[in-house]
Amino acid sequence: MSGIYADYTKARIGLVYGLSGRQIIVLALSLLPIAWNISRGAWLSAATFCSLWVVIAVLTIVPVRGRSATGWIAATLGFSLGGLFRWTRWRALATQGTVKALEEPDLPGVLQGIQIHDGPPSGATFTRMAIIQDHRAKTWAVTAAVVHPGIGLMEQDERLRNGAGLSELLDLAARTELIDEILILVRSVPDDGAERQQWITRHRRADGPVAVRQINDDIHTALSPSNVRTECFVTFVVPESRLGRQAKESGGGVDGRARVMHGLAGEVESQLRGGMGMTSVTWQTSPDLALACRTGFAPGDRAAIIDALAEQNDGTETNAEVPWAMAGPSGADAVARHYSHDAWNSLSSTVTLPIKGAAMGALAPVLTPGEPGERRSFLVAYPILSQTKGERQSANSEWAADVGDGIRSQMKVKQKTKERDAADKVRRLDVKLARGNSLTLPYAVCTVTAPKTVAIAEYGRRLDASIRRAGFAPLRLDVAHDVAFAASTVPLGVSLTRKAD
Repeated sequence: MSGIYADYTKARIGLVYGLSGRQIIVLALSLLPIAWNISRGAWLSAATFCSLWVVIAVLTIVPVRGRSATGWIAATLGFSLGGLFRWTRWRALATQGTVKALEEPDLPGVLQGIQIHDGPPSGATFTRMAIIQDHRAKTWAVTAAVVHPGIGLMEQDERLRNGAGLSELLDLAARTELIDEILILVRSVPDDGAERQQWITRHRRADGPVAVRQINDDIHTALSPSNVRTECFVTFVVPESRLGRQAKESGGGVDGRARVMHGLAGEVESQLRGGMGMTSVTWQTSPDLALACRTGFAPGDRAAIIDALAEQNDGTETNAEVPWAMAGPSGADAVARHYSHDAWNSLSSTVTLPIKGAAMGALAPVLTPGEPGERRSFLVAYPILSQTKGERQSANSEWAADVGDGIRSQMKVKQKTKERDAADKVRRLDVKLARGNSLTLPYAVCTVTAPKTVAIAEYGRRLDASIRRAGFAPLRLDVAHDVAFAASTVPLGVSLTRKAD
């Protein structure tokens, strides 16, 4: 039996009936005109303001598919203005013949501020890991391609050790006082058979038995649809506000920042290999990231790139690298219900953690493609709060729980089991912080990508069904599918919680 983790709580605890302090203040202030008109005997005006108060209460309190009504109004207006001024429509410079430098990334949406730097040489081969600078969010990031044996055949004790290793990784990131977010991204797609075809080309004999060749081809035809190829990336993000001070001691500039990021990469790698049991940790170079970016936008291009790499290894003068100017899509359009890029459509949903807890390995159905050509991507992000912010948020949540208990006691309102459990978890949080644990506010995003020749809404429905089958609740990220796609599919350190400066 696998371990169940349920020791998480809401970021904020409501004071009364789940209402936050801001909602209570808005409702209280909107009641003042009603009370003032009643004191004057102006009953008609009081009735008018009462109707207005009901509208304000609905807009403030009632959630609509995970967002408040005011949040939906703001998001819809922003999306509509973007479409009106054609801001949501993007075309690559390569399609217009205006590329100035092949090494400069040309990416859509929130990825437009990305710049790639080469880090210091390391290892026996003097490879240079790629340092990702996001001018929009003012952050620096490094990405590693990792390989894990999986937990499907592990015993419960081994699973718990892997879970403890993840907790230790987050605590390590908090102790550096530099890393403020760790992103784990997994992409799962039906195997295109490129590597197998190359192996067959190298090893199949022209004079071999026809029957053996036919049996091999039949096995390949029968098993290929069930083969799934998985890619996993781990990215840690450091904000410029923290990195700038440390970089001055290492020489300053981009080189100083690269040295600091290289040192952090060593600390993270030791924990990935040790506590989390990764069998391989490969820090991505600039060409590696360009390939991961291109196959993120166009999964069907991977087979051709693998063939080009094979020809290059055989001594043929073949250019197998993907230039950053062409690592993105040829065109992209943000639609309200999905995201369109090249010959593909993508649809994203966020995952809500269940009250009863989540079992380790429960997300396997979410990562399993159900149809040929379908690609599933999954991001789990761990924004890490500093010790000061964590203690302040814990104190505020504990105060809100205590005030809520007092108000309910005065109003003779019975506390529900759900509210009591949430309050108990909040009070235990202070004990964990005092013992050196870090505070994180994790979130997860799932994305399905399919060709434009099929209906993406049907694939989105299947994705939501997979999420529910795994024991979680899906929530579509409408009018934000472009940002969700960039965060959950392209390993460049994009976050959904970080605001652009």
